[in-house]
Amino acid sequence: MSDTDGTIVPVWTLSTTEGSTVPAFADEGTLTSERLGELRSALAAFASAPLVTLEAHPLPAKRDRSLVGLPLDGMSPLAKELSRLVTTTSKTPAVQQATQSGEVLYRMHVPAKVAAQYGKGLVKPMTSKAVDGGVYGDLVAGAGKSAIAAKATFVPVEAASAGATGTAVGAAAGTAAAGTAMTVAAPLVLMAVAVGTSAYADQQRQKAIENITGLLEKLHDDKLEAERSELDGCRDAIDKATTLLLDRGKVGSSLGLDSAVHAISTATQRAETRVKKWQAALDTVREDDHVDVAKLEEAFPGVAGEGGEFRAHLEMAALAIALKRRVIVLQGVEAGQSDQDNPFENFVRSLRDDQQRINELEERIGGVLRQLSALELRSPKRLIDKVMTRKQVDTLLEVSYRLRALAPADSAVRTGSDVVIEIEKHKDGTLLVLPARAS
Repeated sequence: MSDTDGTIVPVWTLSTTEGSTVPAFADEGTLTSERLGELRSALAAFASAPLVTLEAHPLPAKRDRSLVGLPLDGMSPLAKELSRLVTTTSKTPAVQQATQSGEVLYRMHVPAKVAAQYGKGLVKPMTSKAVDGGVYGDLVAGAGKSAIAAKATFVPVEAASAGATGTAVGAAAGTAAAGTAMTVAAPLVLMAVAVGTSAYADQQRQKAIENITGLLEKLHDDKLEAERSELDGCRDAIDKATTLLLDRGKVGSSLGLDSAVHAISTATQRAETRVKKWQAALDTVREDDHVDVAKLEEAFPGVAGEGGEFRAHLEMAALAIALKRRVIVLQGVEAGQSDQDNPFENFVRSLRDDQQRINELEERIGGVLRQLSALELRSPKRLIDKVMTRKQVDTLLEVSYRLRALAPADSAVRTGSDVVIEIEKHKDGTLLVLPARAS
């Protein structure tokens, strides 16, 4: 986003636990973006409970429309919690300036030490199309614009709380500790993180579906087509369950989530079986640290071409993992909402425990791809001591390049990275929660 000169951005410090203490230096006057970053680090290190910060920026007139998030209506609990927080601080000039148009972009920063507990696989740096190899950091105003024209000034905001006596009380947005800039808002933090991470997982699902569709058009494989359809058919049940849980409802059997979870579990087990075969095959194709292309193709059908069965199996595994991550988020929300006194901590604990197996599967797939990309090819045995034709040399080089391209990008959350969740609020009250990303 291109903040204009003199823009004042309100920033709230939100706690997920009652009775949290905030260092005295947290309550200051205006802050620069650099000072705010230092303050976040200090809060993460010294606060007695996990704290997040929430900023309210004017919504850019233009943004990158390739960023697809999850929409929520104006009566959703997340929208209500945001409105409640703003209402309690509506007399603050900075809040009035940022929210008067009704078009607001809220940006939540979750500290790295909290994000590390649930972020692996659920959030990654968001790649930028404006800059080759770049990732999104500050808000982007439009295509080709990736820099902020002028730095905004941030103002800590304290929510009004009648009767507060030095410690935060209550669990809803809008309660605060007297003399500090901290607001207890566990439901707000829980829902923002849940929707942001769910949006990221759905973004990964969409990418996998697009890749699989292109591959299956070339393969004409009915079994893989049926496998893809069964998995993508789980989306409706997951979408409905997501909406219901975020409205604090109960998920019943009528939604079809049980059958969807079964199909996803079957697909992840199928992916694990394939990974075991790939790992075993890697040990058999090597000869004197070199690999014959024919043997490689036999063990990994289509690996040397643009499509092929192996690449379709990779994308099918990616689809199963993305869907499984969305289910994990749903399970985490359900666990968090079961204990209103400690929702966010329950949510994080559930995510951490449930995602371990799926993380291990993803790491094993990455290990196979890294080993394949490091293989050295040799000419077929029948051509040893013979001169290869130019076409044969070109083919060997092309296969080598394709193998190198298999190496997975290092897109995991960087150590020490905060997680950023951006929420667009429109004039009609509806929200669009963008995929969570590493800052």
